[in-house]
Amino acid sequence: MASKALQTLLVYAVLLALSAVFISPFLWMLSTSLKHESRIFPKPGEPPQWIPTTARVDAGGRPVVVYEGREGVDLGPDEMGRHVLRIGATATPAWPGDFEVRQRIGLHWQNYADAFHKMAFWQNLRNTLFICVTVVLGTLVSCSLVAYSFARIPWPGRDTVFILVLATMMLPYQVTLIPLFAMYRELGWVGTFKPLIIPAFFGTPFYIFLLRQFFLAVPQDLSASARIAGCNEFGIYLFIMLPLSKPALATTALFMFLFQWADFLSPLVYLQDDRQYTLAIALQQFQSHHESAWGPLMAMSSVITIPIIILFFLTQRTFIQGITLTGLKG
Repeated sequence: MASKALQTLLVYAVLLALSAVFISPFLWMLSTSLKHESRIFPKPGEPPQWIPTTARVDAGGRPVVVYEGREGVDLGPDEMGRHVLRIGATATPAWPGDFEVRQRIGLHWQNYADAFHKMAFWQNLRNTLFICVTVVLGTLVSCSLVAYSFARIPWPGRDTVFILVLATMMLPYQVTLIPLFAMYRELGWVGTFKPLIIPAFFGTPFYIFLLRQFFLAVPQDLSASARIAGCNEFGIYLFIMLPLSKPALATTALFMFLFQWADFLSPLVYLQDDRQYTLAIALQQFQSHHESAWGPLMAMSSVITIPIIILFFLTQRTFIQGITLTGLKG
């Protein structure tokens, strides 16, 4: 009994350690987005600062100090080595040993304001959401129909075609990128959203496989009863299979939404107008134009990442149900 409890404790300790390793980059990004530019990179010998603190004001970058019970700003040393303190509207000289630097938690929200000012965020967000939502809808419709055909309709050559569909998953996207680009260019689709949206309405092999496995787990008796009642195949698909497949459909929608939200290569290849850019491309352009503005860059990265994390936590129960690939509860 004691060994089992120790084993469980060890497993939880390892999981917590791995969780800390995976979440630490995100926490550091979030912390950096709230730091003043002068506090992002620690001085030699100083430990990394996880909680943003500030001892500086405005653009002068001067530390806040306490001198004789009054808070002021250090304007720097004069020719005698004394520091000039600005307390209110007056300037008072003092030796460094006569005052203390006051460190306090300081969240530099100006990074977010600067990021929104330097980047057409709302336009990029609209483009990204339009692509994500449209692709998700196209994927759900096309993949569920094809998966239902592979799982429930015994037509000649079904298994052979299914193997061919799965075989296309072995082709890397980089191999088919140039032929697809040439084809879309001949169609006049380059420079539009069509190459990013229309292929979703022709199915995706991985999600076809995922939904097919889910449909196979649904008892055949339900389909047989519906056929006896006079329901055709499309009616069985629409009124029986889809309501039972909500977890699998939600998993497919979540996977596809996350992929499209973070997709960088496809929009970079097919979109040519700044007004069409998605958030991923806009963030890369922001980094190229403002490579030294680490605070605003981390702020915009946080704005793009946080919605995905919230979406995952809100849908994790349905997501786990879909991963188990069970057709019925109980």
